[in-house]
Parts: sequence; structure tokens; C-alpha cells
Amino acid sequence: MGPESSRGDARANASQPSDRQEGSVADIVADEALDWFARRRNAGPDAAEEAEFEAWRQRSSHHAEAYGDLEALWGSTAFAAAARSLPIGEPYRASDTKRRPARPKPAVPSAARRRNLRFGAVAALLMLAFGIWQAPTLLLRWQADYITAAGDRATIRLPDGSTLILNTASAVALDFESGRRDVRLLQGEAFFDVRHDPEHPFRVAGRFGVVEVKGTAFSVREDGSQDIVILERGHVAVSLVANKAAQAALEPDQQVIASADALSAVEPADPAMALAWRQGRIVFDDQPVSRVLAELRRYRSAPVVVASGLAEEFRVSGNYRTTDIDGALRSLAAAAGVSVTSLPGGILILH
Repeated sequence: MGPESSRGDARANASQPSDRQEGSVADIVADEALDWFARRRNAGPDAAEEAEFEAWRQRSSHHAEAYGDLEALWGSTAFAAAARSLPIGEPYRASDTKRRPARPKPAVPSAARRRNLRFGAVAALLMLAFGIWQAPTLLLRWQADYITAAGDRATIRLPDGSTLILNTASAVALDFESGRRDVRLLQGEAFFDVRHDPEHPFRVAGRFGVVEVKGTAFSVREDGSQDIVILERGHVAVSLVANKAAQAALEPDQQVIASADALSAVEPADPAMALAWRQGRIVFDDQPVSRVLAELRRYRSAPVVVASGLAEEFRVSGNYRTTDIDGALRSLAAAAGVSVTSLPGGILILH
């Protein structure tokens, strides 16, 4: 899957024009998942309807994940407690919130109607909970010009001829108006191969650091409490968002880390290893298992839970494919002598 966009005017520069509709497709899949979820719990579907549901669910991994996410939410203890305390209210009507009208329902006895009223109120709560749950993602889509899902990667041709590669679960906003070449990294990691233009500096702003170049190749990764800048080719200047006077100059094969109030010392870097994700690989050399797990988690939309058994001193070396993260996790678990259990919604437990 390619990058999603929430601003149509920027999409003309994408390397794959078919990605223009990606955001709306994801929304439709989420809507359809919610509709199927409500229908299958409101009244048990007959064999024909169940077959129709299975065909929908198997249409793609995104369909299955959207429905699995709803099942995981429904099964959570917090949601169950909220559902039990919910008063009986007006019945939920699919036509109130869906693009297509509700199917006509036959008259039902009063007892069944009371159950449907109860379900309708719970379904309405589910809608609200689902909306709150998705709020950070919806906000990110509103801000971003390009966005990738967990496990995806996208190559984008920018308006000035530079190339942007977005890693897993990443998002950027662009400003190329009136000669500007400004990019804001909203989430995740991006690699930039910048077209040389001495008259128009190319700037990338992360959460804590700003990178300015005129023509070079480098990456920026937003990593929670810090931004990591790695230079592959050329020269870059890195400054703090909060303090422009705090600056560092990088040469090839060097990196610097920007935090809220400081820049780290410039350190050696190995772009071939750190940026192997561009070729669909994740490479580790004698790294703590906690770091390896944190990296592998970035490529999955569902959680990986460590129950017990992984000693912090356990270290890992490996070369994994980004298209088989579950295989990498099972290989890691086998090496560490722990088991892997799969749960609905794609959740994996290491124990």
C-alpha cells in the first residue's frame, strides 16, 4: 500500500497517482467493518450473510485488521464496564451514521425489542469509543500530505525533484510554495535525497530538531523523546527547534540526536545498517532484545506484548525482512527460549 494523503493538491506529485484515494479507502473499510460488527451482533446472520461477511473480511489484510481491531475493543474490560453501565436509550439506526440506508427490519416482540434497544445503545457507545480511539490517527491524516501504515514504505517525488522515502507508520507535511522547500516530519522516519539548489535551502523539521541542506542525502527519525539525524552523503546543519543557536554540522556516516533542550555530540553512524529499511530489511548487530522488540513493533499495527521470559541482557544479531515481522518475532522468541501466542486482532504475546 502506498502513502495516504489528506490534501489533494499535493497528490499530483506522487510517484503512484492511484494512491490519491488511499485515505478515503481506509475510511470506507473502517465504516464497513463497523457495519458488519453491529449486524453480526444485533442478529445472528444466516449462512448466506455469513459467507458474504467472510468474503468481505478476506478481501485484504486491512479488512481483516479493521474487523479484528473492533473485536479487540469490544472484548476490552474498559469497554465492557462502560457497556454494562449504559442506560437503555433510543435504538441505534445505521442510516443515522452510515452512507447506505439500514436494511428494513421486521416487527419484533417486546423482549427482543428491549434487547435490540440495549444493543443499539451499546453500538452507539462503540461508535463513540471507536471515534475516540481513532482520534490521533484522524488528526495525523488531517495534518499530513503523505502517510504510510504500519509495515508499509513509500517513495515520493517531491515538487522540486528531490526524493522522499517514508518508512513504516510515518507522516510528513509539505510546504513548497513560493520557492520554499520545507518538510515537517509528523511521525516516524523519512529519508531524503535532496536535489541541489543553492538558492533555496531544503529544511526538514522534526519535533525537536531542524535539518537544513542545499543538496544531500540523509534521514530523520522521530523517536518519541528525540529526533535522530543520519547523514549518508553531502553535508547538513542541524539545530534545535527551541534554540537555533544550538547547532551541529554532520559529515557523511555521522549522526546527531536532538532532544527537547540539547543536541548530542556528533557520533559515527552506519547508514547501510541504520537505513536498511529502504531495501525492506531490518539489521541488528549485538543489540539488546528490548531495542530489537521496539524496532519490530514499529512495523506491526497490532500490539506485541511481552509477558515474561525475555531477559534484558539477552542480545540479538540478525537481518530480518520488513514484510515478515511475525516471522522475525517467532525467530527471536525461539532464540530466547520463549513461546508466542496469537490472539484475535493480530495481538502477539511472548511468554
